[in-house]
Amino acid sequence: MSTDPRDSIQPTLDGFALVLGASSGFGEACALSLARAGMSIVGVHLDRRSTMPHVEEIQGKIRALGREAWFYNVNAADEAKRREVLDDVKKRIDERGKGERVRVLLHSLAFGTLLPFLPETPESKPNEFATQKQVEMTLDVMANSLVYWTQDTLLRGLFHEHARVFAMTSTGAWSIWPRYGIVSGAKAALESHVRSLAHELGPRGITVNALCAGVTDTAALRKIPGNDAMIAAALRKNPAHRLTTVEDVSRAIVSLAQPGLYWMNGNTINVDGGEAISG
Repeated sequence: MSTDPRDSIQPTLDGFALVLGASSGFGEACALSLARAGMSIVGVHLDRRSTMPHVEEIQGKIRALGREAWFYNVNAADEAKRREVLDDVKKRIDERGKGERVRVLLHSLAFGTLLPFLPETPESKPNEFATQKQVEMTLDVMANSLVYWTQDTLLRGLFHEHARVFAMTSTGAWSIWPRYGIVSGAKAALESHVRSLAHELGPRGITVNALCAGVTDTAALRKIPGNDAMIAAALRKNPAHRLTTVEDVSRAIVSLAQPGLYWMNGNTINVDGGEAISG
């Protein structure tokens, strides 16, 4: 058991957190930290049978804290499934009769195509560079779905009056990484969506911010070509000479979800220990 005081999160929040991508990486860590902070978790994830034991382990940890853990194994980019999930969540919350609402919505979906836009050689085959379908799918999952989940949560009256919406972005939104162009475009769109949603939801008391984590050793990072070089560069650049961890980000989200931070809205916030400002 860790003795690091940063791991001691006091219960200061209530209601529900809706976590998109709750079974691994940032989503998993944030679900657990928000549960320790007092919140019940609605987790949306897409897992095969082989990885479901880990999902069940996450739910067990949340329930051991005395919180609800409602997990849905669906494609978060599927319109019908999204509406089914939110209809069920509303029904279950209403049946509890406690007046609870979604205080945090976290968008942490990492599913996209890592291919160059153009053929790299005259001999390149069609499956070695991006297709229109792959570009549109990546944009839909990693950017546009934030808008749709926010819309449908709002339309069902599920948001807390001071809710927080967070979206996970990366420095790849503006910097060039090999074969990351499609995801880069999606991340840039995601940040733009955050600003527009922040503007539209601001009068309702709901804030929307993007979090840009430093290089973090997750399964998603390991799929990016050249990830070893990215890790080495981050270790060199970061003032602490270590990688960002998913716990660094989850602690930040718990802090940003506190009532006193209601005036932070429409930002892209670096959670990287100073990595982005270090040459």
